[in-house]
Amino acid sequence: MKRSKKFIGAVSISVLALAVAACGGNGGGNEATEPNGGAAGTEQLAKISLFQSKVEIAEPLEALAEKYKEETGNEVEVWGSAGDAYITQLQTKLAANEGPTIFSVAPGAEAQKFSSYYYDMSNEEYVKNIAPNMALEIDGKVVGVPTGVEGFGVVYNQDMVDPATITDVASFAGALEKFKAEGVNGFSLSQEAYFLIGHIINTPFALQPDPAAFLEQLNKGEVKMADTKEFQEFAQIMEAIRTHATNPMEVTYDSQMGDLATGKTAMVHQGNWSYGMLADYDDVNVGMMALPIGGNKKIAVDIPAGWVINNTASAEQIEAANAFLNWMITSETGKNTIVNEFGFIPAITTIEAESLNLDPLSQVVYDATQSGETIPWALNLFPQGIIVNDLAPVTSAFFLDNSMTPEQYLQNLDQVWAKAAK
Repeated sequence: MKRSKKFIGAVSISVLALAVAACGGNGGGNEATEPNGGAAGTEQLAKISLFQSKVEIAEPLEALAEKYKEETGNEVEVWGSAGDAYITQLQTKLAANEGPTIFSVAPGAEAQKFSSYYYDMSNEEYVKNIAPNMALEIDGKVVGVPTGVEGFGVVYNQDMVDPATITDVASFAGALEKFKAEGVNGFSLSQEAYFLIGHIINTPFALQPDPAAFLEQLNKGEVKMADTKEFQEFAQIMEAIRTHATNPMEVTYDSQMGDLATGKTAMVHQGNWSYGMLADYDDVNVGMMALPIGGNKKIAVDIPAGWVINNTASAEQIEAANAFLNWMITSETGKNTIVNEFGFIPAITTIEAESLNLDPLSQVVYDATQSGETIPWALNLFPQGIIVNDLAPVTSAFFLDNSMTPEQYLQNLDQVWAKAAK
């Protein structure tokens, strides 16, 4: 359950942030004293601080700071975890010119909110170690190092499903019909907002030539989901689920994963975090494949947050921040902490696959990240609150009202989107 709770927090955007920060106006940390345990001849840099909201990594982050001091002689102060109040505290500190030198933000609306503070790290040497398409970018500039990655798609029981046979809407619907005849639930969504609609509707958005531009047009009423091919296929997928699978409004996340583990369900729409719900079952063989609409063969992979550097910090602090980020993603100590202490799927190429001990779903996400064969989390760009407040109620109504056609379902989604985007 730890992974599921962590992700539910992550996708709610305001809780996504994992942040690091440097002491605002106290840039001159250790200029007069010789470090204890520092490597001989290591250049002494300004003292920096780390500020972050993710309670799960608070202790290993403090331990990492101690190891950094031991190995380099440079001091890093870890600020206390801010939890759900992180964004409010970060905004207050930045506005008062007491902000962090390094902090992290979630892609999408949160990243845009603080974009005027980002140092352009495009030319820093360590940026070349970021996995393809995984850097946090604003206006074509690399401004953030990914904390890690998560991915979602169709999670399937390998003993029941051959992904090569499910490649489009027709074969998807046919598979569900076949499983139903055999007394098996072919595909499961669950009633929670993100697991019902937030993740699965990401695919038709992500398959647009420019998802951000499409979303901007949708917000302005210049395009409609009902008129767009990928959404039409998405609605047909939802219709197949309603016709041939268990009603999602009768399914919870716990029962969804339990039924997958015990062979009562063949496929679910979930992410790598859901393996935590399967780990206690014996002989569960699962994989992850793409949602088969619009010719898609890729799973959705993105970063929950990226480490950024405050461009209002002193030159000395920015130098120290770059040095720390470089050390974190290239040193054996830093890489080991990211994987084994933080528990992140790495989004950097400096960590060799053989050094990882990933579960089967996380391995699929890692492999996709390294190859670049991914689609983005377009949902990060949705109007705030729209999944829970607008899309989920319309989708619930669709699954409870068999008379609602797929076309009407899309029209209803368009209608609530227009209101939420105002």
